[in-house]
Amino acid sequence: MPKLYREFETQAQIDAQYNPSLLLAANDNPMLHYARSAERARAHLHGVLGIPFGPTLAEILDIFPASQPNAPVFIFLHGGYWRALSSKDFSGIALGLHAQGITTVVVNYALCPVVTIDEIVRQCRAACAWVLRNIAEHGGDPARVAIGGHSAGGHLTAMCLQTQWTRDYGLPQNPFAAAVLVSGLYDLAPLRYSYLQPMIQLDEGTIARNSPVFGARSCTTPLWITWGGAETSEFARQSQVFHKVWLAQGNQALLEAQPGANHFTAIHGFEDAHSGLCQWLQDQLMARPRPAENIKAP
Repeated sequence: MPKLYREFETQAQIDAQYNPSLLLAANDNPMLHYARSAERARAHLHGVLGIPFGPTLAEILDIFPASQPNAPVFIFLHGGYWRALSSKDFSGIALGLHAQGITTVVVNYALCPVVTIDEIVRQCRAACAWVLRNIAEHGGDPARVAIGGHSAGGHLTAMCLQTQWTRDYGLPQNPFAAAVLVSGLYDLAPLRYSYLQPMIQLDEGTIARNSPVFGARSCTTPLWITWGGAETSEFARQSQVFHKVWLAQGNQALLEAQPGANHFTAIHGFEDAHSGLCQWLQDQLMARPRPAENIKAP
């Protein structure tokens, strides 16, 4: 039988690797945890919600400012395989970071199949540019901005890291102080043969333009590339391959699985100020103030 992708001969084999819900117990609904954490964050933290950063209704972001002025900032890009969920489902990301004195920005974007992955990448880049230019008005320090994401958001984070920020946006070429990528997708090719294809509609051009393994560039931003130790071998391989191409450009990156975590629990650490995720971000953002260079409002 001919191979669809690498050693995989059938869609069922690829789905078994790339549909994390198949590994959950029948009564396990990780969305309930996200919803409760999001409600807790919005109830207990000051938030400025639904700020437009682009021309369409989906292009909004939510800011949870730190208590002190000139705070470091974390931009979070949510998952959902580019076709589900919203920023409001992930307000809980701010819980642990707020306790560390970090302002959190949760980005919303339009979803497939209403828009393409190319358009989602454009929207996330536009959101980052907006934050870099405007976060000072919300108490954030534009010289200490980190970025991160989960699942499809890990992919979108990697796409933002390979952006030509000076050429395309008039911003510093490497504007981020750190990046954390959790359970990301960096080679989109296998998803063309998965249950997701009717919704995300991949073709060869989309895969080539939007697979971070093909577009890594020299970048001074330190990365933590991580995933759940209980995830499938393909999620581990995706992170390992991206780590390899990132290092090949002379860049910095830590590669480390989270023991016992699954695809959905791998981001729970953002809710706990003492977790590895929050501690790593705090260390990166507090360690060395960076010049704001040319970051300013247009």
